[in-house]
Amino acid sequence: MKGIELLKEHSKAAIVMKQWFLEKMLEGLNDESLPDDFKVYVREQGIDDDKVGVFIDASPRGLFDIFDEHKILISIIAHQTDSFSVKINGVEDLYEKFSTRKLADYFAIEHAFKMLNEKL
Repeated sequence: MKGIELLKEHSKAAIVMKQWFLEKMLEGLNDESLPDDFKVYVREQGIDDDKVGVFIDASPRGLFDIFDEHKILISIIAHQTDSFSVKINGVEDLYEKFSTRKLADYFAIEHAFKMLNEKL
């Protein structure tokens, strides 16, 4: 599932994701040369689903910190058979093996999005 679809399907989790990305973006603007009213303007404008969706697609592992903050702990396990599996909160999904770490990451965030949305 694409990032934009995850955001649309899990609206409560999407709010958390967008807020987190916005705060990270504002941390990057933490420069004394930028006027405070510009920073206020950026915060008021927010960040749209399309931008967050692109980040999710490009780097699903970048979301692990957000899930950690909400006690949804993701582990990607590398096997000697050149495959990967996923554990979320210590429970391994034995039915899925992935040929790349990134595919395992995508699988993990799809499940973590659902879990986060249910928690909120």
